[in-house]
Amino acid sequence: MAKGTFRFYEELNDFLPQHLKKVDIETEFIGKRSIKETIENLGVPPSTVDLVLVNGQPVDFDYILKHGDRVSVYPVFEKLNIQNVSMLRKFPLRRVRFIAEVDLRDMVQWMRMLGFDTTFNANCSIPDIIEISGRENRIILTKQKELLKSESVTHAFQVCSGTATTQVNHVMDDLDIKDRIKPFSRCIRCNTRLENRQINEILDQISLETNRIFEKCLYCRSCRKDDRQNNTRQLKVDIIRLYI
Repeated sequence: MAKGTFRFYEELNDFLPQHLKKVDIETEFIGKRSIKETIENLGVPPSTVDLVLVNGQPVDFDYILKHGDRVSVYPVFEKLNIQNVSMLRKFPLRRVRFIAEVDLRDMVQWMRMLGFDTTFNANCSIPDIIEISGRENRIILTKQKELLKSESVTHAFQVCSGTATTQVNHVMDDLDIKDRIKPFSRCIRCNTRLENRQINEILDQISLETNRIFEKCLYCRSCRKDDRQNNTRQLKVDIIRLYI
């Protein structure tokens, strides 16, 4: 009987029983066994994996295990730049775009406030979300562990329970994307990129109060609304406290 050794890193260990966490796992197999099949049998959803090394070399999910292989399995956004070696995806998972399921409505505005392209529609079904994720190369933000195991899902991240800010911190930390934060670059209502505009350029579209107090504002071409500085000052302070 052939044998191989697997080692899972960081949050991939969350899917393993306690005695298999953060240790070498000896596996036995008969005949042809692919990397993907073995990973699934051990309980780790392939959608959470971004890099597999066999004896130090990157391979794809179809790689057939050989006796004596040592397999290292790394999660999506593991804190190691693997853009030049990952062979598991047709496009890099580090292209940071998201789609959130309905249960994560509260964290969506925070994600957009931090500048992350985050699609959300309360009327979207799970199949709709999976279809959009695949078509637009978006990572699904979900609280449903079972969704991660879907054959149709290629990009997904399981969000923890808690407040919206706790969940956002979880995403920032586990995906290691704090360096990509661009506060107030997206509309929190519709996700469109905001524009810096002079007040006199949009006098017919803003309130008299904004016109009287400010010379510049952040403007959403889609919503045709202004984002007033006095409404966002405390939020800027909160973001500084959380992420900078």
